[in-house]
Amino acid sequence: MTPVRVLAVASEVYPIVKTGGLADVAGALPLALKAHGVEMRTLMPGYPDVMRRLAGADEIRRWPDYFGGPGRLLAGSHDGLDLFVLDVPHLYARPGNPYVTAEGVDWPDNGLRFAALSRIAADIGHGLVPAFVPDVVHAHDWQAGLAPAYLHYDGRPRPGTVMTIHNMAYQGKFASELIGSIGLPWSSLDVHGLEYFGGISFLKAGLQFADRITTVSPTYAREIQSDEGGMGFGGLLRERAGVLSGILNGIDTEVWNPKTDPHIAYRFGAQDLTFRAANKAVLQQQFNLDSSDEAPLLGVISRLSWQKGLDLLLETIPTILEQGMQLALLGSGDRDLQDRYQAAARANPGRIGVVIGYDEILAHLIQAGSDALIVPSRFEPCGLTQLCALRYAAVPIVSRVGGLEDTIIDIGEADASDRDATGFKFAPVTADALSGALRKANTAFHNKGIWRRLQLGGLATDVSWRNRAGDYAALYRDLISRRG
Repeated sequence: MTPVRVLAVASEVYPIVKTGGLADVAGALPLALKAHGVEMRTLMPGYPDVMRRLAGADEIRRWPDYFGGPGRLLAGSHDGLDLFVLDVPHLYARPGNPYVTAEGVDWPDNGLRFAALSRIAADIGHGLVPAFVPDVVHAHDWQAGLAPAYLHYDGRPRPGTVMTIHNMAYQGKFASELIGSIGLPWSSLDVHGLEYFGGISFLKAGLQFADRITTVSPTYAREIQSDEGGMGFGGLLRERAGVLSGILNGIDTEVWNPKTDPHIAYRFGAQDLTFRAANKAVLQQQFNLDSSDEAPLLGVISRLSWQKGLDLLLETIPTILEQGMQLALLGSGDRDLQDRYQAAARANPGRIGVVIGYDEILAHLIQAGSDALIVPSRFEPCGLTQLCALRYAAVPIVSRVGGLEDTIIDIGEADASDRDATGFKFAPVTADALSGALRKANTAFHNKGIWRRLQLGGLATDVSWRNRAGDYAALYRDLISRRG
């Protein structure tokens, strides 16, 4: 097997910095690729959390002026991940969320901040670090979208490039004047370059110039070629359909393992699902829900947003109550949704419990203790919580979109597909359709044989990175061979 060197470029990497699923992928994929002969190093910004974790990293280069201030390129490792870190304090030494201020507003210089990340990625691609000259530069989401563009406009021999879309809704749009300060030619401000409705889009740059485009599920790869799903880029993606593919995400099956999970009350496996009842009891206590084995407990771990369909779930609360179900929700986001969920919890003590925010330990307990996990997204590139649910025998109830469609086998599809059912899917994405799925799930829950088969079907599903990483390795090798 020919060794392959890949530089991944990501704005967040678990377990160092995480705001969403991008970090999980960026943290897990390099480790999984080692078994496939791929050496991946990941370039990320030097946020305060990164600099604390990589104290003692080696300095490779230093610049007196890098995009307006002093900067350094460092190399180090953390939890088995080999990292390059762009340490530019005037761009990255800011507390809290990597992208927004404490008031929730985008940092006004985000364009400059992530152009700097892409520029150094291109330079590493050109051989800035002689000890690691990549065969492929793999850019993740808009924050790394300029890397393929820099490599294109540099007009020099270059590595192959891959652009992965984790969510089309985030496009990195900025004023066209930014071109003058980030080192790209003004000729790039063109419909066949970065230009997007009078401004520029970093995501478009990646989609336009990468040799290969991937997204995180086969169904989402089809959806984003439509005008609606493409969110302005459907036409471009239809033009580039020949280099676009969908590769499902996996999860870290060591972090998400009910047999060894330190965050849950009682560990269990396929042979001892009775211990789930003890986790359910602890979860009910944590959310101030009535203690009951017979009430189906629905779990939600989500950003509270329109995309995630959490407004639709609110509309189904009468169904949840009339069916004798309980709801435990962990999440944050839209202020109005937060207020409405908290009001629902106050109005229905013992039946609905809500925790606003994110708590990793509580997220694990919801997976281990809820009977079913609800993911009612209007669109979902892949989704990770439903993969964790399969791993923990929480039966997923999901909308028929994106990766949810690809990863869950509906109870009504099992016979036709000759595969074991693992959950419930509903369409269209409406409150009425979700209510119908909840009623089906409630009926199945009270038939212990059916419910156990759903749980065992989920536990038997491979949600690891093993095969997914092999697909990426094959893509890299194919790209390298075609480029000669």
